[in-house]
Amino acid sequence: MSTTREFSLKPIGWVRRLETQQLVEVDSAYLPALLGVEQHSHLWILYWFSDNDNPRDRSILQVHPCRQPDNPLTGVFGTRAPVRPNLIGLCAVRLVRVEEGHLVVQGLDARDGTPVVDIKPYLPATDAIPRARAPQWRRGPDPPAGTEVGLED
Repeated sequence: MSTTREFSLKPIGWVRRLETQQLVEVDSAYLPALLGVEQHSHLWILYWFSDNDNPRDRSILQVHPCRQPDNPLTGVFGTRAPVRPNLIGLCAVRLVRVEEGHLVVQGLDARDGTPVVDIKPYLPATDAIPRARAPQWRRGPDPPAGTEVGLED
């Protein structure tokens, strides 16, 4: 049975990219939700691919991953493509510090002005999956032993 229900998301903040810093500017209404966030070294930032919020991009269901035509045509649910039915982006970032309603982070791949829809802590015990597999087009050389891929300090 298929039922279509719509719902809305409200940004809790915005990505700000300054010359030397990447920030998540949290809306003042949500500042109490930052309590304790500084205890985490890494966070998940969920954001809205707002530049792709149009009927055409939201209807694309297959892409060549990483925009490389040599990669096999793949369904968007098997990729991190910014075109998809629901434009939710996900990025693991290093939290540098919390200051005046801003999270100063490293490794955020969202553009300046991108709406942030949620922030979650990265939890090493549950978010790192040993021996997880990925398709050949996504694999690179094996990282050095003890390295957290994508979560460099």
